Amino acid sequence: MSAAQQAAASQAAASHPAASHPDGPERASQPTARSAEYAARASNVIPGGVNSPVRAFGSVGGTPRFFVRGSGATVTDADGTEYVDLVGAWGPALLGHAHPAVVAAVQEAAGNGLGFGASVPGEFELAEEIIARMPDVERVRLVSTGTEATMTAIRIARGATSRPLIIKFAGHYHGHSDGLLAAAGSGLATFGLPGSAGVTAENAAQTLVLPYNDLAALEHAFQSHEGQIAAVITESAAANMGILPPDPGFTEGLIRTAHAHGALVITDEVLTGFRASAAGFWGIERETMPTGLAPDLFTFGKVVGGGLPLAAIGGRRDLMELLAPLGPVYQGGTLSGNPLAVAAGLATLRGADAAVYERLAAAADALAVEVEDALTAAGVAHRVQRAGTLLSVLFGDYPVAPANYDDVLRQNTDQHRAFFHAMLAGGVNLPPSAFEAWFVSAAHDDRAIGRIAEVLPAAARAAAAV
Repeated sequence: MSAAQQAAASQAAASHPAASHPDGPERASQPTARSAEYAARASNVIPGGVNSPVRAFGSVGGTPRFFVRGSGATVTDADGTEYVDLVGAWGPALLGHAHPAVVAAVQEAAGNGLGFGASVPGEFELAEEIIARMPDVERVRLVSTGTEATMTAIRIARGATSRPLIIKFAGHYHGHSDGLLAAAGSGLATFGLPGSAGVTAENAAQTLVLPYNDLAALEHAFQSHEGQIAAVITESAAANMGILPPDPGFTEGLIRTAHAHGALVITDEVLTGFRASAAGFWGIERETMPTGLAPDLFTFGKVVGGGLPLAAIGGRRDLMELLAPLGPVYQGGTLSGNPLAVAAGLATLRGADAAVYERLAAAADALAVEVEDALTAAGVAHRVQRAGTLLSVLFGDYPVAPANYDDVLRQNTDQHRAFFHAMLAGGVNLPPSAFEAWFVSAAHDDRAIGRIAEVLPAAARAAAAV
């Protein structure tokens, strides 16, 4: 979730009486004492008690859970409560938590040493695995986080084009580097505004923020800043304002427009990569694209590291070889390609065969149906959003599919908050924000989906009562 989204959600929570109570609308019978104790201790030494803002439950209120164990489709908190998990470590748990093959790979790697400050075979083996799945990727550079990946992709684009400006879309999140925490200005082709304290106006002004799914706005921006735009960066399918896939034809038009003006296209697959399909959401869209039409650079994270800190940049050979030591664009990192992380990523990708993706699709389809049925039966206006095997729920009247961030902001976050806490009380762990995706895993079998289905009617009624 971006800084702007987090701030908006926290503001909404603060104005909601139930959410501002220490336990929010949670059931009094649900044990939270140990998590509450840990939250208090963490707040004494960590800003806000968390190392990533969404974990603080700022947009839903209540006691943030501290998890101590995961297995398959479930996680267990510090108070011993087990939940069917739909967060999946924000995507990496593709095979399920603590998958035996992934755990074994990491244990073997750890037994040989935690890091060497030198190359290890797993680095090129993981790069080979990525390239095998992504026909438009010719070279790969490994880094530690999605923020590093997008930051490096933009540096490559500027190095390749000698141009200063970047276009991004409102509601898309590409990590917390300064230039990408730009918020939308007041016009179609105006410079971005700082989206966080500490981001200077000068940094934000290097980014143009446009409405998503609007090719006319994109063309206008290029015409207004002719010869100045290095690249357009876009989530392959938006997954940080809930799920919002590109309109039919938008991605093709985006690539054609950017290339016609001499700019590059960076497709952010940090959340969707190797999860929306075996080749990410681009793998789905690629099937309908004209031959040879493709983004220039891709960024990957989450699944590619199997749950450990690892991300990647991939793309055309000529662009990627602008990176040091071959070219003039510098990037480096002591922990890039860490042997434990590449072992986890390799084990995850090698384990994610056709049967795994069939299971993911079946689980996502079944979950979507159960959610639709429960909310409809309770009379709750809503829309289930999909991008491959990712999904999310918009609470509100959406007779037409939303197209952009402004549309998403119309949702009823009070209903989401009530729904979230009812699901949590019933033993289902959802993302603690209306602006996040839900993630199933290959471990979400019929029993796991059945447990979710048992809780949904009560959660739907809780949302209807708001």
